Amino acid sequence: MLKEGIARSESRKSAVFAILSTASNTLPCSRKHSTVPGFLPTFLKLNPRSVSSKVEANQSNFTISYLIDSCGLAPEAASLASQKLQLHSAERPDSVLTLLRDYGFSNSQISNVVRKRPLLLLANPNDTLLPKLQFFHSIGISSSALARILAADPTILTRSLEKQIIPCYNFLKSVLLSDEKVVAALKRTSWVFLEDHSKKLIPNLSLLRSIGVPDSCISLLLAHFPEALIQKNEHFTKIVEEIKEMGFDPTKSTFVLAIHVIAGNKSIYNRCFEVYQRWGWSEDEIVMAFRKHPNCMLLSENKLNKGMDFFVNKMGWPSRMIAKCPVVLFFSLEKRIKPRCSVVQVLRMKGLIKKTLSLSTVLLPEEKRFLDKFVVKYEHQVPQLWSVYQMKLDFNTLL
Repeated sequence: MLKEGIARSESRKSAVFAILSTASNTLPCSRKHSTVPGFLPTFLKLNPRSVSSKVEANQSNFTISYLIDSCGLAPEAASLASQKLQLHSAERPDSVLTLLRDYGFSNSQISNVVRKRPLLLLANPNDTLLPKLQFFHSIGISSSALARILAADPTILTRSLEKQIIPCYNFLKSVLLSDEKVVAALKRTSWVFLEDHSKKLIPNLSLLRSIGVPDSCISLLLAHFPEALIQKNEHFTKIVEEIKEMGFDPTKSTFVLAIHVIAGNKSIYNRCFEVYQRWGWSEDEIVMAFRKHPNCMLLSENKLNKGMDFFVNKMGWPSRMIAKCPVVLFFSLEKRIKPRCSVVQVLRMKGLIKKTLSLSTVLLPEEKRFLDKFVVKYEHQVPQLWSVYQMKLDFNTLL
């Protein structure tokens, strides 16, 4: 029995070596001289680079598919985002998306957040993102407002709560004195929570205080036009000097409103300057109008031309009269200017009122006061005045 077992064992060994010998003879010459121990792994071993490439390709495909299917990104945007992000599973990003939806983010807002900051999908939702969302809620930002702010610029979610966000809030609160104004500033630009305030904001605020700008005006500028203050100090100083040279009083709110106009977009200011010149205003008259109502240098060329054309060519008022009351250029031509001016034109032509009325007398009063003074008072002499005011009747038919 023992001899038979040994014989069978020897027979199996011979068969194995015969098979290996045959396989060796079928290989190219470079393989024929391989020894058996070195030859066996060549059937089993895979190329590490090939394996790595396949894994990376699978991860990339999964990432792109997830960004498209779960985050709503367009294929091109998903491909670009996948260059910064590699997802191995859906567990973490799913929890991030759930948190954002719980805080009122719409699908389109989530898409914006992911497209702009794809790595947020890998953030710890409970330890990293949730405390920031809770903080902004605690200072009075509604879920809808917070979603709009973060969808526009999610960068703030990448910053440290303790080292960046809370210190910025504390500084802004020390200047603005209320959470409502801090929130107003944040709604205007998220950069008030992203900037290093020691480089721009603090030096610029110090400059304004040094020339006598009151805290109330500084608060107005910071709360409603914070981007004007986030300028390099050298550039901001030039703006302040330019405004002082135009004769603005630093103690008045118009001073900081002028800073907003010049700091925002000087090209718009220059364009308005040229339009007013074409309507016959002198440089002094333009500056006078700017001092009275700084935002008159932010109107569109189309609105300026339509308003000036009506006042000058339709109503016959001197162009320079508008420079003395530039606020009238902001009123609606169809809803306020034309109805009131039509009534006044009828009354003037019928000799019921004097012909030299100022723009402020006609256009500045609230509606009830205007109606009492110019419509109700004369409706018995001119019964059609209500129809003229409501633009149901062309005033020229009464002249």
